[in-house]
Amino acid sequence: MRELAGKVAVVTGAASGIGLALARRFAAEGMRVVLSDLRREPLEHAAAELRAEGREVLAVGADVSNAGDVESLAASVWSAFGDVDVLCNNAGVASAGGWVWEIDEADWSESLDVNFRGVLHGIRAFVPRMVERGERAHVVNTASIAGLTSTMLFAPYVVSKHAVVALTECLHHDLSLVGAPIRVSLLCPHYVRTSILDGPRTRPGHPDRPEAPSDPLLQRLAEESRRAVETGIAPDEVAQAVLEAIREKRFLILTHDETREMISARIDALLSGREPVQPDLRGP
Repeated sequence: MRELAGKVAVVTGAASGIGLALARRFAAEGMRVVLSDLRREPLEHAAAELRAEGREVLAVGADVSNAGDVESLAASVWSAFGDVDVLCNNAGVASAGGWVWEIDEADWSESLDVNFRGVLHGIRAFVPRMVERGERAHVVNTASIAGLTSTMLFAPYVVSKHAVVALTECLHHDLSLVGAPIRVSLLCPHYVRTSILDGPRTRPGHPDRPEAPSDPLLQRLAEESRRAVETGIAPDEVAQAVLEAIREKRFLILTHDETREMISARIDALLSGREPVQPDLRGP
């Protein structure tokens, strides 16, 4: 899909970070853009910013962890525009760190509900309509380099992103089998300068979290992660990579060259039967 002007893009998690960068990039291509996010105030601010530039946008609040919210989002999009050409299941949360055996059930649920089920709900709400329409389209699911590697102390996030990787591959296989003209891309960024670590400390139905971990090792890891995010690449670079992948019909989107070595090291260890490799996720 090379010509995007006049087509419709839907982006979840669009109030900031990668999602907002995607919305801006699509709008700059002349697309009609639907922005969705759980956070209503920054969502409306982002939409107003694009409208001030003369872009045609629709802002729809939705919690992607809620299947009903995502179905309502899809209904709103079809009511407003009648179709979707590019779907970016992008919304996600960072998980609390900790030992696998001590991480709270609520933190496991949050990561799986938002990072994995948020993508699944987007597929279930939008893709049947896209298949029925029978036109060329593209689905982009945001995972992470954490979905292609494994690391200590962030199991809920890693597990949820691995699930997105597998789900995206399965979606590609199924769409190919039915002959749908819908391409699929898997976005696996490394560190990007976003506010993901500054998101809400709680979500509806989840207990309060401490502002900082008490364990010295977790504190150090949290500080390293924050520094890595703060020195990461700009969200605009990710958005450009996604745009190029859509035009080139490319499945895997990596944002950092060094992540190829991380992936290779993991695969080599698996194939040789060695113990898992701990990648260097400290960033530049």
